Amino acid sequence: MMVLVIYDVKTCDMGGKRRLRRIAKICQDFGRRVQWSAFECWVSPDQWEDLRIKLEKEIDEEKDSLRFYFLGSKWRRRLAVIGIETATDPEGLLLF
Repeated sequence: MMVLVIYDVKTCDMGGKRRLRRIAKICQDFGRRVQWSAFECWVSPDQWEDLRIKLEKEIDEEKDSLRFYFLGSKWRRRLAVIGIETATDPEGLLLF
């Protein structure tokens, strides 16, 4: 399933900057960055659970926010892009 992960981390102190880097790193392990604080993650149900748990451990619920949008397996119908699209199809053929 495709999950869009969006976060907002308060970075006015070193702890916030550290959280921001850690959250971005976790998201990069599961998907690809499409905006500064937005990642498209193509995950199985088990991977989704792992991603959610890791992000919950990093976030400071008093200062930061995480949003998850579940686009499901038919995500192509729910996505429109205007401007430069540097995306790869996570279900497509990948050549090296």
